[in-house]
Amino acid sequence: MAATPSRAAADDHVVELRQYTCHRGGRDRLIQLFEREFVAPQDALGAHVLGTFRDRDDPDRFVWLRGFEDYAARPEALTTFYRGPVWKAHREAANATMLDSDNVLLLKPVDPWRRLRSALPGEILVYIHYLDDALVAPFAAFFAGTMRPQIEADGGEILGTFVSETRANNFPPLPVRERDRVFVWAAYSRGGEAAFLARRHARTGWRETAGEALLPALMRKPERLRLAATPG
Repeated sequence: MAATPSRAAADDHVVELRQYTCHRGGRDRLIQLFEREFVAPQDALGAHVLGTFRDRDDPDRFVWLRGFEDYAARPEALTTFYRGPVWKAHREAANATMLDSDNVLLLKPVDPWRRLRSALPGEILVYIHYLDDALVAPFAAFFAGTMRPQIEADGGEILGTFVSETRANNFPPLPVRERDRVFVWAAYSRGGEAAFLARRHARTGWRETAGEALLPALMRKPERLRLAATPG
C-alpha cells in the first residue's frame, strides 16, 4: 500500500504493529476489503494506516501498521471509527476472514522514521527483540552505537526503530500485548535480501562490546518478519 503523500510517518508518535492470523484463503480477501473500505476512513479520523503487508513466511498472516499523532488521539480516533458506519457495514465480512487479531504491539518511535511503503525496493524486514523492562533503554543505545552501523555496512537501510509504549492500553476494546517489552527495527536491503542476510549471518563477535549487563538481552533470538507490501 503506497504512502499518503500529504503526511509524513514521522508525524505519528504512537504506532501499532498488528499481526492478524487469517483463516485459510482469507488473507487476500481481507486485504482487498481492507484497502477498499478501511484505509481512507481511518486516515481521515487520525488513525493513519502506515503500511499493509503479506508475511512472506506465513500465507495466513496479514501485517499492518497504524499510527496516531499522540497517545490522546488514539482512543478518540478508534472510538469514532469502530462505532461508525464504515466498520459496522463491513465488520462481519472482515471478521469472517480472521482467526485472531489480538497479536498487537503498541510502540513509540525512538528516532524519526520513514513510512514503510511499497515504493521501497525489495523486501522489508522487521526484527522484534524481546527484553526485560530495565534493558530496553540500554539495548536501544547498543543498537544505535553498534548494531545499526553494522546493518548499514551490510547493505541495510534502517526505516525505523521503536520501543514499547508502556502506558496502559487506552482503547481496551482492542487488546494489545501490554506485558511484552520490545525493541523493534525495520529495514530494507539495498542490494537484495539474500546478500544482506548472508552478510548479517556471517558477522561474528558483535555481541562482545555489549557489556555483561546487556547480555541477557542478547540471549533470545529476535522474531523476524519478512514482509511484502500489498499493492493497493
